[in-house]
Order: sequence, then structure tokens, then C-alpha cells
Amino acid sequence: MRTDPSGARGGHDAAGGPPTRQSRLDLLRVGTLLLDADGEIVFWSPTAEAILGWTAPEAVGKPVTDFTAPGRTIAPAPDARTWRDTLPLRHRDGRMVELDLRASLLRDAEGCPFVLANLVESPRMRAVEQDLATLDGLFTASPLGIAIFDSELRYVRVNEALSRLHGASFGDLIGKTVLDVLPPPMSQEIHRLQQAVLASGRPVTDLVTSSPDGRGAQSVSLGRLTDHTGRTVGVSCTVMDITERREALDKVENARQRLSLLNDVGTALGNLLDVRPICEALSRALVPRFGDFSGVGLLDTVAEGREPPPAGELADTSLRRIATAVARRDPAVEKIISYGQETPVAADSIYGSVLASGSPHLAETQEEVLGALGPDDPTSRAVHELGIHSMLTLPLRARGRVLGLLVISRAGQRTPFDREDLALAVELATRAGISLDNARLYAREREGALMLQRSLLPQSMPPVLGVEVGHRYMPSRSGAEIGGDWFDVIPLAGGRLAFVIGDVTGHGMRAAATMGQLRTAVRTLAWLDLAPAELLHRLNELGQDIAQHPGSPMLATCVYAVYDPATRVCTLAKAGHLPPVLVATDPASGQWRARPVDLPTGAPLGVNGVPFEERRLEVDEGSLLILYTDGLIETRDEDLSVGVARLCHLLTRTAGPGVSLETICDEVVGGLRPHAPERESDDLALLAARLSALSEDRVLYRSFPAERRVVRHARHAVTSALRVWGLSAVVDRAELLVSELVTNAVRHARGPVEVRMVRGSASLLVEVTDPVAEPPRERTTTLEDEGGRGVPLVARGSRRWGTRREPVGKTVWFELEIPG
Repeated sequence: MRTDPSGARGGHDAAGGPPTRQSRLDLLRVGTLLLDADGEIVFWSPTAEAILGWTAPEAVGKPVTDFTAPGRTIAPAPDARTWRDTLPLRHRDGRMVELDLRASLLRDAEGCPFVLANLVESPRMRAVEQDLATLDGLFTASPLGIAIFDSELRYVRVNEALSRLHGASFGDLIGKTVLDVLPPPMSQEIHRLQQAVLASGRPVTDLVTSSPDGRGAQSVSLGRLTDHTGRTVGVSCTVMDITERREALDKVENARQRLSLLNDVGTALGNLLDVRPICEALSRALVPRFGDFSGVGLLDTVAEGREPPPAGELADTSLRRIATAVARRDPAVEKIISYGQETPVAADSIYGSVLASGSPHLAETQEEVLGALGPDDPTSRAVHELGIHSMLTLPLRARGRVLGLLVISRAGQRTPFDREDLALAVELATRAGISLDNARLYAREREGALMLQRSLLPQSMPPVLGVEVGHRYMPSRSGAEIGGDWFDVIPLAGGRLAFVIGDVTGHGMRAAATMGQLRTAVRTLAWLDLAPAELLHRLNELGQDIAQHPGSPMLATCVYAVYDPATRVCTLAKAGHLPPVLVATDPASGQWRARPVDLPTGAPLGVNGVPFEERRLEVDEGSLLILYTDGLIETRDEDLSVGVARLCHLLTRTAGPGVSLETICDEVVGGLRPHAPERESDDLALLAARLSALSEDRVLYRSFPAERRVVRHARHAVTSALRVWGLSAVVDRAELLVSELVTNAVRHARGPVEVRMVRGSASLLVEVTDPVAEPPRERTTTLEDEGGRGVPLVARGSRRWGTRREPVGKTVWFELEIPG
């Protein structure tokens, strides 16, 4: 018999003719000789003729010794009726053919002896014997189970290994089919495959099935058996026990899945810095890969961002359910996924024990699960309905403190948790606990950083006649690394207003601290009533002492603008900052149009040797001045000019008359921030001001020649205006102080003296301007001094006073508080 994977049923002759029927006798030729008592050949079979080439007429009648080697013959041993021998006979072509001899001593009816000899070619005989020995050895020594089935798929031969694998004796197997021996449905599947192999000749290799006892695994291979003629005679079967291999592969696969789960959970938690998203990502990563239900509960103090209590204070505490994940949803599931639910934890429960000890707990039966929940837990009924049969309760720990619990359960037909699952879950909980603690600390640090930064920014905008202000500040989303963007609005003397915006390079607490120092310095210098270019120059000098860290210079950009509502003049200067945008009526088209203000660039603060220049603009009534930092417009792959152009286009479209500044700020931030999502790692500041003029009934302006007689005219003009404004209560004081300042001006000036008075909502401003650049100084006088009393008198008689430089000359001003 032979295994025939191709399904062929016969062979072809050498000439390629139709299939010929052959048998094993054609392969193993047996020649027959009959010798008489004298050793002469009396019969010579056709097979002998085929083996030795001699025809019957040529052999019959001759002694057999004519064909043997010298000294050899076919003779029986004494008293032997049959015997075996190896005998070389001469072929007709002269060569010697080695033959196996099987001889018998016969007698005819008269008692005459004859010798019947059967001759087989020795090489072919040995080949057949080796094949048979190999087959017998394979059946005997092979650890594989081997079975031979006939064409009716009945066992005809099995080895001892197969008998052991099937758990049946030889007598229980021979003559039966697999349907009689193996349990269904395995037997039905193998029988179906045997029929297919028998019909098609296509073998089945390494079919993995369960062992007959159901406790292991086997690999089954099937092949069709054919004889030398190609006729199908049965099916061969080999069975190998692969239980250990399957267990090893299962262990390797389980280890791979565990590592994969650890990696996936670490990846899911790695980029998160918020407590709730971490809890949700952890729960989702565990279901359904590791369990059917999972939930994360945090201690109340941790959920609220405070420090976790020590272990001694965890008795009779409560947990707040932050996140849950379920493999399926139904009414019973809804009872266990109520987010934010606060659940009391009894000290004698499993939850309380895990919280207090910090040690995990494995509940391997449903009774243990119910014991962990406690009789009053509303989810106990859901445990019954969902068929939860095992549960892991794990502490979420960090820095020696317990933050909460991770609970994972399995239900239905799923394999219960074991000790290896517990070890994996402990590792997962450890990583999650560290991530949660980092998120908690990050949230606290970020909140502190934002509180610091916001405390350094203006909390409210001062009300100023003729100016409306809107602003926005958005911190970065990249963590506690706050930026150094800042802005401020500073009231100045004379109803004027200073707008300032800046950006300190770098991030973090140092940048915020530097920003706070700069803002304080700008406010201090602004009160000196310095021109914008002069203020930036002084600020740059101060910057040498305001450094982010020793040995590193302070670098910051800044825009400083001063607007006077009485004259509608805006004076601006910048230090390496983005240009402000002015939104005003286009003279050519009469439409609102936004354009960047062309200012001398100026070097950033911290760069020495570069002068700062300013520009004076007379703005139209109701124009908008927009100041901003690069976080609003900058993108990674575009030039800054593209972002500025985009801002101008947006303002032209949205910042029309009647649109509130709040709406404009929202439109600008909402319209530009999506264009630069990568800039969410940078903070932004936006300051918008609507610049209007004071009404004429609030401003008095007079110009006088530098003559002593004009003092009386100046007093009269001020007195008349105050009475018209209904401010008689301050007439005497204003008249006295104006008289002193005008007298001092005409005494030293050689040009016109200008008097301006502005009525504010709570104060009265009076300014006296002359061409002399040297400002007056307050000094101590004695009774013998004839002069020098004017400035001290102004200082004592006003709420505040000061001087400022003008393009030509100076201005001395004072403010009086309006009663009521």
C-alpha cells in the first residue's frame, strides 16, 4: 500500500499508452523451477525466463549446474523437506543474478523425488523486507499515534501510541470507525474529513482537535492510501499529542497579550494630564480585553484636587465614581455606571480593607464579590443579573498614599481571574496611580501658575471718558508652562490713557515673574508722564536688572501707546513687537478698513544700543486700536505678515460701527485661533480700544502771548468756564494755581503760553504749556525768598501734579478733585 496525495488510480506504460493493471507480483517476480532426481530441469516458468533470459526450450533437460556458479547446486539438506538459500544463477547475457531460493522436496505418485524451487531476485526481496520492517518499526517505536483505515473507514491497524491517545485497547478499535470510538462532535468532523480525503486524495495536515477526554489537544493528519495499481485501499492517520505545545503557546500568547495591554494602557495614559480623562482611558482600555466591567473610584479629596489623606484616616470614607466601562449595556448595567456617584465605604468591607492596607484583593467566586460590595450596595443585585463571578479590587497608589480604587470584574462564561491576572492588574494599577498623581499635581501647579499670571494682569479696566476698552487673555494648553504675555491700561494725567502690551520670551514661572516686573516698571514710568519712546528707553535700561536668571539677559517685546481724547492724538512706539492695527474709515472709499500701523521696528527689550522712535497719529472719531501678541496670529509654516494680513481682513469684515468690543474680541479670537492649532502651546493677549474725542463742552483751550498781563486773562477764562460747567466749588483754588503757573511761564518763556482745562467725571485737569524745556522743580523756600513758592503751592493745593516734555517745550499740569 502507498499514500497517494494526488488521487491517481493507475499508471501508464512506457510508451504513454493507456493505464495498465499492475500488482506487487509484477514488482517482486517469482520464478519457478522443477528438478528431477538427477538435478535436471524439467520445468522452467515464464517468470524464470524473464529473470534469467533463458527460454524454456533452452533450459529444460539441462542440469541446473549449467546455470550455477562452480560448486553450487540446488540440493536439500539431509532430512529437510523445505529449505532456503541464496543462489547466484547465470543470466543468458553472461552476468550472475543473485536470487533468493525457496525450495521444497516433492514426490510423485510413484515415489520419485522432485525439487520445486521458487526464485526471487535478492535486491528486490530485500527492499520489500526493509519496507515491511520499516512499517513495523514505525508502528512499534513511533511516539505518534498511527492508524490505518480500510476503504470503509474502519480501523484495520493501530499502534500502541494511538491506543493510549484514544484511551481504548486494540480490540476496542479494530473493525470500528471513529464514529464508534471518539466523542461527538469531534468524531463527526474527523469522519467527514476522512470521506473527503478518500474521495479527493487531498491530504489533511495538522488538524488541531481536542483530546477524546477533553483535557488536552491533538494534531491529526490524514492521507489516502493506494496500492501499486493506484486503487484506493484506505486512509492513513497520524495523531500527535500537542497538549504541552498548546499550553506553551497559550502561555506565550497570554504573555504577549499582557505586554500588549500594558503597553496600550501606558500609551493611553501617557499623554493625559487630567484626572477624569485618565480614569476614562484606563477603564476603556481594560474592557473587553481584560474584563467585562471596570470602574475607577477616587477619594473625595483627590477628586476635588486636594491631598489624599493618610491611611489612618481612611476608615468609613467614601469614593466618588469617576469612570466606568462595560462590555454590554442593559438595564442592570445602568445601575453600576452612574458617574460622580458618591459611595460610602465601610471599614470592614473589601473596599475598605484595600483602601486601608493598600493591598489588592482577588474575589474568585460570586459570593466573594457580593461580600466585597456589602449588603447595602445598590449594585449587588446587578451582580446577580449580570452573572459576575470574579472581581479584582486594586488600590491606586502614589508616593505611599492611596488615591482610590480600580475595580475589574468578569461575568458569564469568561474564565475567572487567577493569580497571574492579579499580578498584571497590580502593574496596571501602579502605572495608573502614578499617572493620576502626576495629573493631580499638574492641575494644582497649573492652577497656581494661572492664578499667579492672572494676578499680574489687570483685574479691571479704568473708566476713561472718550475711550472704550475690551481685552482677552488665553493661557496656553501645554501644561503648567505659562507664558509671559501681558497687557495693561494706565490712566494718565489730563484724561489721557496709556495702552501697553508685551511678550516675555520663554515660559514658566520665570517668564511670569519677569512679566510682572515689567508691568510694574511700565506703570511706574508711565506715572512720570514720559513720552512712549523715552519710556521704552528707560524700560530697556531697567531690563538689565530684570533677568529671567543670572547671566541671561531679559528679552521681551512691547508696544506702548498714549491716547489723548481731547486732541484725538495717539503716540506709539514699539520694541520688536508686532505692529498694532488701526481700524478707521478709508478716505477713498468711506468704508471701514483695518491696516497695520507703520512704526519704526525697534529692538526687543534687552538689546542695548538701539534707539526707540515714536509716531504721532491723529485718529478719526470712533477708530479702533488693536494690540496683540504673536500667540494670536503666528503659525508654524507661515510668515508673521500672513497672520497680520489675516487679522486685518477679519477686522475689516467684523469691526464696523456699533459693534461692541466684546463681540469684536470674540470674533478675532474665534476666527484666528483655529488657523493655528499648534499655537495652543502659547498664550495670547488681545487689547482693543475704541478711541473717541471728548465733547467740546468738556475742554477749554486758550493760547496767550508771553506777557504779564495775560495772567489776568487766563484767570478769567478758567473762572468763566468753571462756572459754566457748574464747578463753582473749585473756582478759587483753580484760579490761584493757574495764576501761579501762568505767571511762572510768562516770566521765563519767549513764546506763546497755552492753557488747557479738561473736565473729567471725577476730576478737573489744568495744563499750562510753554516753550521752555526745563521743567520747574519743587524746592524749600524761606521767608526771605521772593520766588520759588509757586510749585510748592501747586503741589499742596492739588490732588496731584506733574510735568512732561513736549516736542517743543514742556507742560505743567495739576488735577483737582470735583466734589461729589
